[in-house]
Amino acid sequence: MTTAYVNRIASGVPPHQVHDAFVHFARLMIGDPRKRAIFEHMAKRGQIDQRWSFLLPSDDRMSASIGGKEFYALKTFPTTGERMRQYETAALALAGQTVAKLELGRLANKITHVIVTSCTGFSAPGLDLQLVQRFGLNSSVERTIIGFMGCYAAINALKLARHIVRSAPGAKVLIVSIELCTLHFQLTDDLEQLLVFLLFADGCAAALVSAEAEGLALERFYSALLPETAGQMAWHIGDGGFDMMLSGRVPASLGAALRSQSSQILAGAAPADIDLWAVHPGGKSVLDAVEAAFGLPPAALDTSRRILRMFGNMSSATVLFVLKAFLEEREREANGCAMAFGPGLTVETMLFRIAGP
Repeated sequence: MTTAYVNRIASGVPPHQVHDAFVHFARLMIGDPRKRAIFEHMAKRGQIDQRWSFLLPSDDRMSASIGGKEFYALKTFPTTGERMRQYETAALALAGQTVAKLELGRLANKITHVIVTSCTGFSAPGLDLQLVQRFGLNSSVERTIIGFMGCYAAINALKLARHIVRSAPGAKVLIVSIELCTLHFQLTDDLEQLLVFLLFADGCAAALVSAEAEGLALERFYSALLPETAGQMAWHIGDGGFDMMLSGRVPASLGAALRSQSSQILAGAAPADIDLWAVHPGGKSVLDAVEAAFGLPPAALDTSRRILRMFGNMSSATVLFVLKAFLEEREREANGCAMAFGPGLTVETMLFRIAGP
């Protein structure tokens, strides 16, 4: 059976570092001094130093704008339509910059499939067609959109790419995971919702998957659905953008599921047999829950924690940032486990192998 490989991964973020400005902005929406003190304490515990956005915070950090036009201001937030119009422009700009970093060159003419994942915006004709035109891909390229699946969508994109390559060994699959999470800041003084927003950021990752034995070998996938926890994470389209609901019970629920299904996730291997843990950094508490569930040493999730600290949670793109770091830093053959989580609750996992030089 043909083995599929992730040959290259590229990543990109918008130009504006907004974490401190957005924390300040969120603080201004809380009128109750007691609630504000709790918010400030919890925000400091998030272990995020930087988050990036295409939105430009104002000098006084009381609003944010794009293209010189105010987008967020206290008491004045955009409609869903206004947010989607910004998505159409900004998503193409960031995705285009990121795909260019793959340096496809003559390979561009050989791309047979394009898979785009995103849960933060929609348009048609969409990003898939725009990328075909921008990079001169063959007009007969097969295109698939994996939409609105949340943070685990990149694992599903890799799974689909593996199916394609195994059925057509000559295939070359371009994956693009693009998320503009900062489009969906909500006007609220609810502490849980404000703290959820302070996790998310904008980012994009692109990957090339083929049968060429170079890079990261995709070996096995496993999916776990926890329907009894469906209400703990949700993503709905409202009149004022997309509404995220993320319960504080999620880390405990994920931890219990990972412990009970460890053997299936690792295909019978022990956690100590896994060299690399590419865990989607959904937040500090999520990483802590994964570490505890598998009994991992503190250093096992260092790369995921570093990505969280430098970029925040970029939804589906984030786990590809972690895998990219392993591809760039690993100097010997290693085996690994990747995982990401999302509405359902759903756990999507992948066993992989990195060949030595």
